[in-house]
Amino acid sequence: MLQDITVRITPKMVTDAQGNEKKALTGHLGTHFDVMNKEFPLEFTERKAVVFDVSRVKEREIGLSDIDTTKIKQDMFIAFYSGFIEAEAYGSQRYFKEHPRLSMELIDYMLEKKVSIIGVDFAGVRRGAEHTPTDQRCADQGVFIVENLCNLASLCKMEDITIGTYPMNYTDMTGLPCRVVARG
Repeated sequence: MLQDITVRITPKMVTDAQGNEKKALTGHLGTHFDVMNKEFPLEFTERKAVVFDVSRVKEREIGLSDIDTTKIKQDMFIAFYSGFIEAEAYGSQRYFKEHPRLSMELIDYMLEKKVSIIGVDFAGVRRGAEHTPTDQRCADQGVFIVENLCNLASLCKMEDITIGTYPMNYTDMTGLPCRVVARG
């Protein structure tokens, strides 16, 4: 089974995103990863994956105790299903400013485990002033963050998932639009 977990962009979404996020058309529109000043390795295009259901976590950061950390292994694509992209329209001000966040403890744990990709169904693993430095810190350690995934709910209970991430071949960009497809 193949499942597209990439946000489908409409003209209205482009307009909304441009009005609420200044980077929306510089590689950060829709599903993309924050490459920062790094090169996305081609071997990262296909990764074993796990999708964690964290949709029950509200009003606080998503932490280590919210997931089964034993499933996290080196070189994996680790995705988080919060349901936020289904609840809040992509491109809205609330989507960009009030999205869920991963705790720094959880991010540090994934960095220690040397995962390849962290994927979220919201606008970033951190908000505001913490967004870019956290993305850079991850990229500096060879971990890329894919933002604005969708259709993750059905993948939460699946075992033996592979996720393919196929970025545009842009250069000198902090974000790269990509198509992301799960196979399970």
